[in-house]
Amino acid sequence: MTQPDTTGTTIRRSSHFVPGANERLLTKSLATAADGLVLDLEDAVIPDNKDSARATVAGWLADVDFGAKERVVRINPLDSPWCAADVEATMVAPPDAYLVPKVNNAAEVAHLDGMIARWELEHGHRPGGVALLVLGTETPQGLLNIGELARHDRVDALTWGAEDLSAAMGSKANRDASGAYLPVFEYARVMCLVGATAWGKQPLDTVYVDFRDGEGLAAECATSAAMGYTGKITIHPDQIDIVNTAFTPSADEVADAKELLEAFVEAEAAGLMAFAHKGQMVDVPHLTRARKIVQTAELLERCA
Repeated sequence: MTQPDTTGTTIRRSSHFVPGANERLLTKSLATAADGLVLDLEDAVIPDNKDSARATVAGWLADVDFGAKERVVRINPLDSPWCAADVEATMVAPPDAYLVPKVNNAAEVAHLDGMIARWELEHGHRPGGVALLVLGTETPQGLLNIGELARHDRVDALTWGAEDLSAAMGSKANRDASGAYLPVFEYARVMCLVGATAWGKQPLDTVYVDFRDGEGLAAECATSAAMGYTGKITIHPDQIDIVNTAFTPSADEVADAKELLEAFVEAEAAGLMAFAHKGQMVDVPHLTRARKIVQTAELLERCA
């Protein structure tokens, strides 16, 4: 069976949060190197300001030039009083994607798909043109069902959250004294990666809340990239360049991958798919990894 391709066509090394009614922070964020901006209508907006923030974000989508940045709206949870209005208002001039918080199961993903499809039809937008980025571990139910959350065709990426999950479970912390995730949260991180890649969707790592700790962020990004994550959500402009660097294949990595691909061409012509290369045995998994590195580098070059 051929493994699904998780490279995708949208670059999401860094998806950066912007409070949904803060014009100053939006202006600053537009000048950053973030690949996408997440216009937040959920946690960054108090209940009394939900209506005004929603109108502001809808106006941004209609009037602001985001350049090459992906335009993402984090809507309020499906079971909240605000979700339907969030979708209705922002589908007039639709975003590229919605970040969907506190998802419990695949049925909720399908329900949101139906809501969006209705407004795509109503406003004459391309069917399926708005993607979903699903926050899959903010509730215990979501974590239990994470294997199915990315299955829907409209879902393009799966990410996870430690803060809401720890609150939902009554955890006193989600990291130990050394800064490592406690076991249940490391499990959530692993299962997000598995749940995304099982369906060929992009896995996005969660926020690093200590925005002053650049070294800690870089270390966590290095681990994420090594695991297979393709990007990370950011909450402070100082995090963006660190994240972009971590999820961009280095020149040496790209050169090595291209060299390996050439070696596979020669080996296949000789009837081999497993052979020695630079002192180690390589076979199909190494080929798959090399192709992804080159594909990512080429996509970044096209989008530059």
